[in-house]
Amino acid sequence: MPHLGSTVRPRALAVADRVVIVSASVGAGHDGAAAELERRLVATGFAVDRLDLLDVLPARLGRLVRDGYHRMLVRTPWLYQRIYSSTERAGGGGPLARALLRSAETRLLRALPADTGAVVSTYPGASRVLGSLRLAGRLTVPVLTYLTDFSVHPLWVADGVDVHLALHDVPAAQARAAGARDVRVCGPVADPRFRPVDASGHAAARARFGLPANAPLALLVAGSWGVGPVRQVARELRDCGAAVPVVVCGRNEALAEQLRADGIEHVHGWVDDMPGLMHAADVLVQNAGGLTSLEAFATGLPVASYGCIPGHGLTNASALDEAGVAAWIREPSQLKHVLGELIDGPRGLLQREAGLALFTGEVPETATGTDPHEATDRGPAAETVRVCRAGAGPAAPIAVRRSRAVRPAGLRLALTTALACAVWAGAVGTAVATTDGGPRLIHAIGQHLDLDDTPRAHHGGHESREDHGDHRDPEGMEGHEGHLEARRS
Repeated sequence: MPHLGSTVRPRALAVADRVVIVSASVGAGHDGAAAELERRLVATGFAVDRLDLLDVLPARLGRLVRDGYHRMLVRTPWLYQRIYSSTERAGGGGPLARALLRSAETRLLRALPADTGAVVSTYPGASRVLGSLRLAGRLTVPVLTYLTDFSVHPLWVADGVDVHLALHDVPAAQARAAGARDVRVCGPVADPRFRPVDASGHAAARARFGLPANAPLALLVAGSWGVGPVRQVARELRDCGAAVPVVVCGRNEALAEQLRADGIEHVHGWVDDMPGLMHAADVLVQNAGGLTSLEAFATGLPVASYGCIPGHGLTNASALDEAGVAAWIREPSQLKHVLGELIDGPRGLLQREAGLALFTGEVPETATGTDPHEATDRGPAAETVRVCRAGAGPAAPIAVRRSRAVRPAGLRLALTTALACAVWAGAVGTAVATTDGGPRLIHAIGQHLDLDDTPRAHHGGHESREDHGDHRDPEGMEGHEGHLEARRS
């Protein structure tokens, strides 16, 4: 099966020296966190394999789910908001989502190397698959979920997961409220290129990108798809006069052309040097609250949430605001005042310090010159090492659930196919809103889909990092599952 990356040391490996990270390519935040966790674990002497959950789904349904999610965000964001809210109220996905994830259990188990010492999930669907394997006794090594966002949708909290790792006290409290038992606050991860620079580094970054030397700059980002009201926000940034907008459109070439036609001078498509753009900017304006915000914190750049996308964009904005690490601008009338405070006022200094403190574990005396990657003994990679070496205890469910009859394989496949079709239809079916049965259909889809995540890839090239390592087909690993279970029994 396709396999994002594998790092193996030349010497013989002990059982607890290998960690498998399971992500999903529906969001660069998930893949970006997985890549940085891998880098840090390898630095401690561990071997690491990275797997993509979407590659494990049968009949290539993963690609259909990813494409449907993209179309939904771009064409029918109102539908995504309804689905997100419905699954949040219901405490998780419905029976079709569960059937889809059950279809991946055996395939994912076969893909795990026999010497796996622990498995880390950076995606809620992967957590549910791995937790189910733990509860059934088929996987007897620890499972950890690394919560990549500041807001925690109930889908993130899965039965059978041993440890949930949170970025901050705010998402930790949300995870506990959703039923997570062992929640540990260990901070975020970010590529080490994201770090503060001094005035000369700031000036050099501006010169490298051909940006004004003295004007305040607002870096506007919206994922690699350029989703959300980016065009409107760019015009509002320009017209309010607080800062010159520098817009990253990712792969959305049509958006870039529209912005240039609107007279926005500094427009970028796919950017390979996002750390450099952050070094050049004075404030980040974002609409999703995912990995980009964490990278800005590590850079010492103040962050504002504005024009947020539905679902996780809004809940992340609220959680970031509650944590005191980012400002949430709710109205256009607030834009000039809040940006001015972040760029030149004490509010910006406080937020820079609070953002850097997420990485260092303490509030630094000054933002400039602080290395946000020094506290390696308290981060999620270090916590993963501790859990891996401690081994697994008995898996405990979050709540007692009624047992369900096991469905025949044919019926399960039919259900998963139906789910994938529903995802695609929901993404492109804007006419639903005008039909008499629209509200009922939205509610039904909301009870059955599992679509909680940030968009795939990032507004900058740094989130397009896809490490293509060895490729293995789980269907070609006959007998491996039994060997893995027997070794661990």
